[in-house]
Amino acid sequence: MSFVRRAATVLAAATALTAGLALPALAHVTVQPGTAEQGSFTKVAFRVPNERDDASTTKVEVSFPTDHPLAFVSVKPVPGWDVKVTEGKLPAPVKTEYGELEEAVTKVVWSGGKIEPGQFQEFEVSMGQLPTDTGSLMFPTKQTYSGGEVVDWSEAPKADGTEAEHPAPLLKLVPASGGDTAASASPSAATEDAGATPSVAPVAAASASDGTARLLGGAGLLVGVAGVVVGFLGLRRRTSS
Repeated sequence: MSFVRRAATVLAAATALTAGLALPALAHVTVQPGTAEQGSFTKVAFRVPNERDDASTTKVEVSFPTDHPLAFVSVKPVPGWDVKVTEGKLPAPVKTEYGELEEAVTKVVWSGGKIEPGQFQEFEVSMGQLPTDTGSLMFPTKQTYSGGEVVDWSEAPKADGTEAEHPAPLLKLVPASGGDTAASASPSAATEDAGATPSVAPVAAASASDGTARLLGGAGLLVGVAGVVVGFLGLRRRTSS
């Protein structure tokens, strides 16, 4: 019985440790998918989980980059939520293939709804044309709870590669694959998305899923726990012999 109890203790500790290391990353506000092609038009979802047990998320405020502004932005309605898109004058005009851009979307705010404890919500945005002279775009986000608390997800990635305490949602940009994805996802093509509410101009979008990443993460957790148990059993056999 003592061996069974020791094995159960080791297994529980390993599971808690592994899950504890993984959970913080899952709880952040993120961009899904996290990668898009430079020069393309894309659709992303800002995934907002509720991290509190005693309050609901009632407001989400996403700031858009002004150093690499996006000429076309449209938002998909979310049942139960109001959305406000704010445009502003850029610090300096930016040249694009559609002409010189002096104003662009600087902020999108969703309010009036609720993300209850233990739940998350996704807020979809179509946007483009993505810049070709940078490897990422940051979208600092403020998450407001019903108790008045505001969590500011605005920290840039750390130079040493470790994760910040409140990282800003980050969209990584990769070189174009050379296909015609960007051409097919032009602003005019986006008018087919009847559910989207344009703020500057409608944009077509291509969505992706992070299901594979979730599956791999779960598999890694199981493999880690199994390794601990196998090691414990091997140690017991050597001790017994």
